[in-house]
Amino acid sequence: MKKTFISLLLMWFVWNVSAQEAPFKCRIYNDTYQVYMQLDLYNSSIEVPNQEIYGELPGYLGAKRDTRLWLVTDAEILSERKARIDVINDFGSEDFVAELHYNGNGKYTFRHKGGSVWKIVVNNKYVKLPKELEFTLEGKE
Repeated sequence: MKKTFISLLLMWFVWNVSAQEAPFKCRIYNDTYQVYMQLDLYNSSIEVPNQEIYGELPGYLGAKRDTRLWLVTDAEILSERKARIDVINDFGSEDFVAELHYNGNGKYTFRHKGGSVWKIVVNNKYVKLPKELEFTLEGKE
C-alpha cells in the first residue's frame, strides 16, 4: 500500500512539473465560444488536420461549430508565462497577432493585439470573438 501511494505521488509530481515546464505545448479550450487552440510553441511540431501541405507549424486555432482553421505561422515565447503568436486564416487572406498568457493551474488568457478580428461561423453567420478570452487546459476543468 505504501509503495502504491509513493508511486502515485511520484507520478503526480512528474506530471505537475512537466505541465509547468511546458505550458505552451497544449490543447486549450474556451467553453463559451467553443473554440480551441492546439499548440506546440517550442518545437513547431503540429500538423494541421487535412492541411498537411503547410507542414509542421507552432499550432492552430479552431472552433467546434466551424470547420475552418486559423494557423499559427510564427510564435515567440516572451517569458515562462507569456508568448506571442502570429495567426492567419486557412486562406491566407486575414491575419492577426495575439499574446497568450499562462495564468497557472491550467488557465490561459488570450489577448488580440492587432490585425484582423478572429471570427468563426455559427449558423451560417460570422461571429467576431472578443479581444480577450479565457482558455482552460483540456482535461483540467
